[in-house]
Amino acid sequence: MNRKEHWEAIYKSKSPVEVSWYQQKPTISLELIAKYSLSTADYVIDVGGGASTLCDYLLESGYNHLTVLDLSANALEHSKQRLGDKASSIDWQVEDVTKFSTPKHYDIWHDRAVFHFLTDESDRKKYIDVLNVSVKVGGHIIIAAFAIGGPTMCSGLSIVQYDETKLKNELGKNFTLVEERAEEHMTSTGNVQLFGYYLLVKNA
Repeated sequence: MNRKEHWEAIYKSKSPVEVSWYQQKPTISLELIAKYSLSTADYVIDVGGGASTLCDYLLESGYNHLTVLDLSANALEHSKQRLGDKASSIDWQVEDVTKFSTPKHYDIWHDRAVFHFLTDESDRKKYIDVLNVSVKVGGHIIIAAFAIGGPTMCSGLSIVQYDETKLKNELGKNFTLVEERAEEHMTSTGNVQLFGYYLLVKNA
């Protein structure tokens, strides 16, 4: 089973509220976007946004250039149904981020827990290549990943844990870390998962 088949099966068999990564309100993500976004006219992409409610809150705040990208069409369908008529305001992309191509250039790139699933170095390089092409100079990148000491697997898949130094080394000199936050995420089954949130800016 490839990556796409895996995630399609997850979102076909489970409600979004049943998965371990579900957040009723993505508080840290919203706080970071509000802090570093210049205006609600910013182009924002939620990578691996699937069934996340982040787009709901951004729409409510007035953002009108939103893209949500996910491997799973089933995951995106959950969000479309939840949003109803508002779904037409969002650019929905069913794609593997390592193969993603767009004429848009984003002010905000948000990724909560996609990058840490890329266990192959070649996939991480492709992701970073897409990041470099897709984000404006001076644009902001938010990457959330399992922290050192957090889970080693998620949804039956291996992950890569990150801290500040490891992520900076992985992304390279084109990005400067501006802010870091820690989160103890409570899963739907009551377990605590350690996350790190990293806010970076793309250099000239």
